[in-house]
Amino acid sequence: MNQENLENNHINSNMRKVALTALAGTSIEWYDFFLYGAAAALIFPAAFFGEVPPTTALILSLLTFAAGFIARPIGGIIFGHFGDKIGRKKTLISALMLMGISSTLIGLLPTYA
Repeated sequence: MNQENLENNHINSNMRKVALTALAGTSIEWYDFFLYGAAAALIFPAAFFGEVPPTTALILSLLTFAAGFIARPIGGIIFGHFGDKIGRKKTLISALMLMGISSTLIGLLPTYA
């Protein structure tokens, strides 16, 4: 094999790794959204909005789900800016820490029941 074929194989191998990593990350992200959406429709209305009528509780619960979709592009703009300014690795670590702390705090929320 000549040098050009070796370089093409290396590039193809790297592209496969990137594609599989992106697939795994996106699959986990959308699975998380699916689980949250199911919980928002089935569990959260009674758990967090028990004092209001069931239909209102469902709407309020689904609005929290919608907030995640609204926040995504805003977060992309903000974290994209900081990624360009202070570096992508530091920004990624900051975003992961923020998500971990936020998830922990959500887990500590009191429920209505």
